[in-house]
Amino acid sequence: MNITTLQRPTSLVEGVCQQLAELIRGGSADEERWLPAERSLAEQLGVSRTVVREATKRLEQQGMLEIQHGTGIKVVDKLHRPLNDSLSLLIPDVSERLQQLNETRLSIEPDAAAFAAQRATKEQIRTLRGIQTQLEKAPDNAAAIEADIAAHHAIADASGNLIYRLILDSLAELGIASRLRTIGRIGKQTAIEHHAQILDAIERHDPVAASEAMRMHIRAAGEDMDLPSLKTRKTK
Repeated sequence: MNITTLQRPTSLVEGVCQQLAELIRGGSADEERWLPAERSLAEQLGVSRTVVREATKRLEQQGMLEIQHGTGIKVVDKLHRPLNDSLSLLIPDVSERLQQLNETRLSIEPDAAAFAAQRATKEQIRTLRGIQTQLEKAPDNAAAIEADIAAHHAIADASGNLIYRLILDSLAELGIASRLRTIGRIGKQTAIEHHAQILDAIERHDPVAASEAMRMHIRAAGEDMDLPSLKTRKTK
């Protein structure tokens, strides 16, 4: 772990945030990681403990750290948390949230599928096929919903666009609510069939077919949730 003394930027707190963020991004996501203790960080950065404390609090709010009092500062991957926590406050009506979720997915996921068809590696396609098998063999709705969400996230990963994945992570809890209205009500078979079409197009490296299959899938999900169409929905 390489930490250097800061060169007194305009904001010491911002400078500490930037260096710690770079340090976090440079590590392995597959292993549990902890930052040095607050006192040690302050010494290595050449700043006060107050500055370190404020910087780590900011990074915790952004979902990069988790301050565990009495234990230490843990590196986490919860960048989606700030947006996720705001949705219920911003849009209190559940049906309205689900409608806007569907509109957002229609704006993002067809393009993500198209990019995945262009960029997916053999390993990523194997991952997608493995998730499809999990969906087909899911013993109950909870397992089917988990596999469904995993498939969409894996497609975002295969697109090579980290922002797509971050947005989907931010919408994950709302995505569970939407699938409770689809898979929970009509079962998993429709999702299995739609996902198979999307994955076949990605495997053929056909971006147009992948995009259209994803668009059809999301529109069908909106119909299954009995959401108003984009044309008939009333604006406030």
